Amino acid sequence: MRIASDADDFAKFQRFLEDSPGCHFAQSPLWARVKAGWKYELVLSEGESGEIAGGAGALIRKLPVFGNIIYCPRGPVCGDDSRVLEDITSGLKELMGRYRAFAVIAEPDVLESDMEFRAGAQALGWRFGKVRDARDTIQPRSVFRVDLSGKTEEEVMAAFHKKLRYNIRLAQRRGVEVAEGGREDIEAFAGLMEVTARRDGFTARGREYYYRLWDALAPEHLTLLLARAQGELLAGGLFVHMGGKTWYLYGASGDEHRNLMPCHLMQWEAIRRAIQRRDRLYDLRGFLEITDETDPRGGLYRFKRQFGGDLVRLVCPMYLTDTPLKYALFQKSVRMYRAAEHYRASMRK
Repeated sequence: MRIASDADDFAKFQRFLEDSPGCHFAQSPLWARVKAGWKYELVLSEGESGEIAGGAGALIRKLPVFGNIIYCPRGPVCGDDSRVLEDITSGLKELMGRYRAFAVIAEPDVLESDMEFRAGAQALGWRFGKVRDARDTIQPRSVFRVDLSGKTEEEVMAAFHKKLRYNIRLAQRRGVEVAEGGREDIEAFAGLMEVTARRDGFTARGREYYYRLWDALAPEHLTLLLARAQGELLAGGLFVHMGGKTWYLYGASGDEHRNLMPCHLMQWEAIRRAIQRRDRLYDLRGFLEITDETDPRGGLYRFKRQFGGDLVRLVCPMYLTDTPLKYALFQKSVRMYRAAEHYRASMRK
């Protein structure tokens, strides 16, 4: 185990990540460039000949009252090798001491059903939190994923719900066109995000965030798609592609002409591009722990379910701490803060 020391280490880990079945963009050193206000450290586990066997991209930030915290989004990346997980855990504990952090929080891209991983992590000192709702996680714990491995466009579309296929063709008949945008279109996309946030009751990110995202990942790993009809911008989406996977990162739509189904056609175009890249997975990401269409917030669930993917439940967030009481107080404060943010956003609708 060692802590990465230079840009060459970051580049090697990026190559390892892109070749790994456990690749997730949030573990990429490129993603760290998006996270303003966070320091980035990289823990590496290496084999006997020096090749990278796993790693954890760690974001460090000082919080008011509590002090430094370390966060591993969708990491560590260690496969099913317990030695690699032990290596990475040692490195994260070293970072805890170096930064005097009160906790390490990790949200690995590991299935909830993987009890072997859970047992191995607990043996190394990791604890698993309880998840009551989305306020107990940072990344969404429930995601829809569409398997694209070796499939044609016709085969993928055949698995869609018939209503989705109808809406895609409806958008095409009514003149909706989806095209790739550039950095010059970020301003318009950010404006659509603000419209969507007001309509759906959440807080939109500032424009500078989307510019950082573009500058860090585009064009190799990020695509902006824009849906228009008769020149009017109706919807837009940002899609990350890395390591044979595509993630639907952000989507937005205007209040007008929603009956033209621009979001349906935009998603299909993103999937088509993923198939053309020979990606093996299309990840629609999460929806605030919605797992049931009877939930009053289940509109997003119903939309994503139509794409014929699998509803995947990931393991609970896990954490390391030497001060469990302090960590419990931190969790409680986060829940209170998120509840207040949700209330303020809903009042702006």
